[in-house]
Amino acid sequence: MMTLKPFVKPDVEMRLVTALLFFLLAMMLLPAPLLAADISVAVDRNPVSLDESFQIIFTATQSPDDDPDFSPLEQEFSILNQSTSSSSSWVNGKSSKKVQWTLIVMAKKWGSLLIPSIRFGQDASHSSAVLVTDKVAKKTLNSDEELYVEVEATPESPFIQSQVFYTLRLVTKVDISQARLNEPELADAVIERLGEDSNYNTQINGVNYSVTERKYAIFPQKSGQLTIKPVVLTAEILTNSRPSFNGFFNSQMSKTKRVESKAIVLDVKPVPTSFTGKHWLTAEQLVLKQEWSGDIQQMKVGEPLTRTLSLVAQGATVGQLPELNSLATNDQLKVYPDQPILQEQKKVEGLLAFREEKIALMPSKVGAYTLPAIEIPWFNTKSQKMEIASIPETVINAISATVADEMPASVAPVAPQKVEASAGIESSKQANTWFWVSVFLGVGWLITVVFFLTKHRFKKTVIENNEADVNLKGCVKTLKNACRNNDAVSAKNALLDWGRQKFNSNNLGTIAVFCDARLRDEIILLNKVLYGKELSQWQGKKLFQAFTENKAREKIADTEDKSLEPLFRL
Repeated sequence: MMTLKPFVKPDVEMRLVTALLFFLLAMMLLPAPLLAADISVAVDRNPVSLDESFQIIFTATQSPDDDPDFSPLEQEFSILNQSTSSSSSWVNGKSSKKVQWTLIVMAKKWGSLLIPSIRFGQDASHSSAVLVTDKVAKKTLNSDEELYVEVEATPESPFIQSQVFYTLRLVTKVDISQARLNEPELADAVIERLGEDSNYNTQINGVNYSVTERKYAIFPQKSGQLTIKPVVLTAEILTNSRPSFNGFFNSQMSKTKRVESKAIVLDVKPVPTSFTGKHWLTAEQLVLKQEWSGDIQQMKVGEPLTRTLSLVAQGATVGQLPELNSLATNDQLKVYPDQPILQEQKKVEGLLAFREEKIALMPSKVGAYTLPAIEIPWFNTKSQKMEIASIPETVINAISATVADEMPASVAPVAPQKVEASAGIESSKQANTWFWVSVFLGVGWLITVVFFLTKHRFKKTVIENNEADVNLKGCVKTLKNACRNNDAVSAKNALLDWGRQKFNSNNLGTIAVFCDARLRDEIILLNKVLYGKELSQWQGKKLFQAFTENKAREKIADTEDKSLEPLFRL
């Protein structure tokens, strides 16, 4: 038998494949420079006083076209200082980059001032606004008062479980080091720190002071008068004088100073009688919406469709958000709810709570199904009125799979058009054969590179996961011993350690949200006991039994989720 030799030599083939790979990479990289960089702008606080400096921060998710031109800012603001920073990360096989320009500025006049769009070559930032007040600092100080701690709470007469902004300011005219500042304390309240500290300068009685400002969100959990304890600052004040002995080589002297803020009393109001909702929920703003993964008027019998319900609340904790799905499964409509997604964002303007529920619906018979309306009553803390967020009654229609398959044929193009189109498609397939071969080879090569790059990272992740499992087991063992000894304080600490590792939470109330009903009730009871008078009477047997049952249910839920996994690949 005669063997046919290939027309192209092997070395020529390799050069051809290499060239195709470089061509493919060039095609993948070519569109990147053509995309405009998204540049956002933010201020570290808003509003600001006329005599205070503040930060304007420009952030780009990729390198912009050119260096920025900040000259338009000088019409309304004086630029005192500016700096640039950049960071890169690689998460789940995707790289991301962030570039930031931070400007320290002071306003030249008061009012609502516009931060104009800044050009970065061909790219440009978004415009924004900042409110500058004409109020100056009212604090009167003695000339020897070197630093002090100022606190304020807004509002001081909130409703129960509503957000209270607690602002702490460290004001100093001297250099300090080794500063230690305790956190605000309030019994029967959820306290969350908001954002990063902001630093700025101000003038008081003609003297320049530097200010460090920190914000918290406090959610009181019971009505009545509650006192936020004073915060205490201990710091070393650096002096300009040096001791006379040992001369030049001796270090600069310092003195220790301890200052204390005032206590703030909150007059917490109970749920108003005008609120008629079943679940008490307070927020500054609330949005409820639904999304579908397909056409709800042409659902196929026996095939699932996913309904996504989401609730976003500004000025609320995630533990306050109610359940959204109330559908129960039956013979005609199967309902498969997924585990809810709960998230919180701690921003300077307040806490943002998010709840998302995905429900797979699968009809077993042809026909129309009516989903009841969803109503979430909530109390608007801005308008001081009850409002209702709602999704109207939704009708879905299920058709047989046979009818659905036949429907596209009834609206298909006429025969002559199909023949002409098929001829063009055939020639296009022949012309693109080599292109798709190159794409296949290129993707294979890229997968190989990514595999070797992530192999070490995967091993590291496995080791870290094993360490996390060991730490969780240690927390469970500590909790078991604490419950056996009826030690409420040790049980609380063990639960906090467990919650930090499992849910990234430092609060018993938030940890309870992620647990089933029985364990949630036991954690809430423990929290009440810790702040009550029945500490010595607490029995830990029920708590650990509920903890064990919760752990077992999690394993069962994981098994069920894996068995239902195809339903959610929509």
